[in-house]
Amino acid sequence: MAEWWRDAIIYQIYPRSFMDTAGNGVGDLRGITERLPHVASLGVDCIWLSPIFVSPQRDMGYDVSDYCDVDPLFGTLEDFDALIARAHELGLKVITDQVLSHTSDQHIWFKESRTSRDNPKADWYVWADPLPDGSPPTNWHSHFGGPAWEFDATRGQYYLHNFLASQPDLNYHNADVRAAILETCAFWLERGLDGFRLDTVNYFFHDQRLRSNPPAEATRQVMATDLYGMQRNIYNKTRPENLGFLEDLRRLTDRYGDTMMVGEVGESGDRSIEIMAEYTAGTHRLHMCYSFAMLSEEFTAGHFRRCIEGFQRGAPDGHPYWSFSNHDVARHPSRWAEHAVDHDTIARLTGAMLMSFEGTIGIYQGEELGQEETVMKFHELTDPPALRFWPAVKGRDGCRTPMVWEQDAANAGFSEGQPWLPVKAPQRARAVDAQEAANDSLLHFYQDIIAWRKASPALTRGATTFLDLPEPFLAFRRVAKEQTLTCIFNLSPEPAAFRLDGEARLTGPAHGTIDGTTLVLPGNGFAYLHHQGALTLTPATLVAAQ
Repeated sequence: MAEWWRDAIIYQIYPRSFMDTAGNGVGDLRGITERLPHVASLGVDCIWLSPIFVSPQRDMGYDVSDYCDVDPLFGTLEDFDALIARAHELGLKVITDQVLSHTSDQHIWFKESRTSRDNPKADWYVWADPLPDGSPPTNWHSHFGGPAWEFDATRGQYYLHNFLASQPDLNYHNADVRAAILETCAFWLERGLDGFRLDTVNYFFHDQRLRSNPPAEATRQVMATDLYGMQRNIYNKTRPENLGFLEDLRRLTDRYGDTMMVGEVGESGDRSIEIMAEYTAGTHRLHMCYSFAMLSEEFTAGHFRRCIEGFQRGAPDGHPYWSFSNHDVARHPSRWAEHAVDHDTIARLTGAMLMSFEGTIGIYQGEELGQEETVMKFHELTDPPALRFWPAVKGRDGCRTPMVWEQDAANAGFSEGQPWLPVKAPQRARAVDAQEAANDSLLHFYQDIIAWRKASPALTRGATTFLDLPEPFLAFRRVAKEQTLTCIFNLSPEPAAFRLDGEARLTGPAHGTIDGTTLVLPGNGFAYLHHQGALTLTPATLVAAQ
């Protein structure tokens, strides 16, 4: 197997917001196909499509009502086939989100399941009787607020939903459910898909004994905004039966050649590494997992080092997938703005960091433009958690606003109609055509840094060893047979200098200089040092103190 995914860069497309060709204000498959040359020009290897399946769109497609068809909002199966063909012509692989733990309540399976307790699909979802006082069967919380159980008067029972009440969880303890889900996955592989991004991959099974979760230590802030975080969620997800189903999925995908599955692990802290290790152990489960470890507010050298070294130690069989932004979190240049000289400078720094990490790399549409988080007003919101918990929760709409293609066009070239989310002036200013015309733009920087990564044996295949430097400096060595690079990043807006003990030269894109034996990094600066012998870096402040 070629295993194309091992050093791949995967570009996430949020279809609703990429390109609209129908004029209804919502992006579509034809729009994606039209704009694929832009994606290919970045030098990435693969696109990941967020859900395109038939859906009532109450959670923007993560509530699927038909796994084997394209929602008319996005186009047709023929449009999907055309997208796959064009992507492959351009040398791009294609993976899609598979939302397998739950469906929409509009899915035909659930409509039948809720009609009675003895119909053919009665056990396809997680149903349970009320407790004697009428309360839910367990204390489990929904991610989107309130209990994870909704009472259904027809059956006189509760059904489980880890997310919206309109997103009932499937009962994976039922072999017929597992078989049906595998059939839906095979449907897309038959159409030439190159793999899957598995949403909420550790949520497939629940505890059949319906035990309530024990409490977790929670801060007052967590208590106010996230009841889910007040429990140790050990019975409603990450059950041991998950492993067997992942092995079934792997057997299926292996029948289709060089395919790949990457799972989203919905867990925090050290437990996420443990789960990723378990889910990627050997060669018979997932190819990769990723967590939300680098999608948080934390921006310290120690944090990034702990994430990477924690994976190295805790998941030795696994292959890491790192990203800083996606459709669920605030865009990282805005998220980490307090550490920035300015927006564009930290966008370059973090782009350089990400492209230097060992493993597979994910970038989110607009990241190559240095796109910033859109400031939303309440009347502009569509995201369920924001609508429910505003203003304590700002929601995910700010990172989902449309791509900006042409600075002077209506709606920045995204749509001739009214966009489903607004295109505002700060976003318009970062349009693709404007950045293509400017030699020093972030778009050209991303093209350069991606090309640099791909041309570097050390960055694509080299092992990683960290250097012991104080905050705010992240430094590590990437070593391959053909090349040794020391990569150093200044995570502070303040300039810094380092004494170099050993011969080295700057190589690749850099935001720093060497003066004799001194490396100088401006605020948010970075450098790649090529060397053959030993090389030691000592911060100038420590040298002065000596």
